[in-house]
Amino acid sequence: MMVFLFSIIFCVYTIAGYPLLLGLLARWRPRPVRKAFAERRVSVILPVHNGERWIRRKLQSLLDLDYPPELVEILVVSDGSVDATDSIVEEFASKGNIHLLRMARRGKAMALNAALDRAQGEILFLTDVRQRLDRASLRNLVACFADPTVGVVSGELVILDGDGLEEASVGLYWKYEKWIRKQLSRVDSVLGATGCIYAMRRQLARRLPEGTLVDDMYLPLSAFFQGYRVILEETALAFDYPTQLSTEFRRKVRTLAGVYQIMGQYPGLLGPGNRMWIHFFSHKLARLLMPYALIVAALASTALPAPWGGFALGAQALFYLGALADYFIGGRSILKRITSPVRTFTVLMAASLCAVSILFVPSRVLWKETRVTAARAD
Repeated sequence: MMVFLFSIIFCVYTIAGYPLLLGLLARWRPRPVRKAFAERRVSVILPVHNGERWIRRKLQSLLDLDYPPELVEILVVSDGSVDATDSIVEEFASKGNIHLLRMARRGKAMALNAALDRAQGEILFLTDVRQRLDRASLRNLVACFADPTVGVVSGELVILDGDGLEEASVGLYWKYEKWIRKQLSRVDSVLGATGCIYAMRRQLARRLPEGTLVDDMYLPLSAFFQGYRVILEETALAFDYPTQLSTEFRRKVRTLAGVYQIMGQYPGLLGPGNRMWIHFFSHKLARLLMPYALIVAALASTALPAPWGGFALGAQALFYLGALADYFIGGRSILKRITSPVRTFTVLMAASLCAVSILFVPSRVLWKETRVTAARAD
C-alpha cells in the first residue's frame, strides 16, 4: 500500500504539486529584472545542416530585425550541408554583415564552437534555421542585459495552431512547459533556454564538448554556475509550426537524454552548489523518474487489498487503453478530446524511458530531423 501511495504522490507532485508550489513562490518572492535598451554589438549564431528549405526566409527574418544593422554580424555555420544551403547564404552576403562558415559534418556542438571562435559581439544571439523571429525580439533580449545579474536571456517560442487534436495536444503540453519556465524566471533562473531564440554575454560562454545534445542547457548553465541569472523574456518571440506526436517523441528522447548528459557535464546540479537544486529535481530529474514511478504503481496495485487493487488496476488499464484507442478514433470525434491528451502524456512518458539510451549509444544516434506539417512549412 505504501509503495503504491508513494508512487502516485510522486507523480501528482511532479505534474501538479510542484507547479502549484512554484506559482505561489513566484508570487510571494519575485525577482524583477531591470530592463533598459542600450546598443550593444551582437553576434548572431545560426548553425544549419541541409537547411535550404528554411534558410532564405530565416536570413531575411534576421535582416528585418529592429536593431542597428551595423552592430550585428550574422555567422551561419554550415555543418556539412550538401544541399543549396551554402549558395543561398552566399546570395545574402551583399545584403548585410553575413558570414558563411563551412565545416565538415561534426554536429551542432562543434558548429557552435566554430562560431564562438569567430564571434566578435558583446552579446551572442543563438537561433535555429526554421523559426521566424519577431522584429523586436533581439532588441527585447538585449534590453534585459541592463541588469548586471542577468547572464542569459531566453526568448519565448510560440507554436502556431495545428490542424488536428494531436498537434493541439502537443501545443497544450508546450503551454504548460512555458508557464513553468515563466515562474522559474520570476523566482531566479530557468535551467535552460529556448534553443531557437536566446542570448548571452559572450564572456560567459564555454566551448561545448563534442556530442552535446542540449546546447541550450549547457551554455546557459555555464553562466548560471558563474553566479548569473538565466531569465525568460516573454516579449522576445519566435514562431514555429506544430509537430506530429511521433516527431515530438523523437525530440523528447533527445532532450531528456540530454538531461542525463548534462548531469555528467555539470555534476554541481546535484549538489549544494546549485541554488536551484529543488527546482532542478522537480522540473527535470523528477520527469525522468516519473515513468518508473508509474511502473512501480502498476506493479504495487497487484498487492493492494480488495477492492482497491481492482479499482487501481482498472483505472490504469482504462487510461492506457484510452491512449491506444486514440490511434483509431476519428479526428472529429468528441471522445478524441479526451484520448488525444492521454496519448500525448503516454508517449512523453515512453520518451522518458527511452532517454536512458544515452547511457548505451553514441549521442549522434539520438539526433533526428524535426519534421513539420508540409502544408504549413512551405
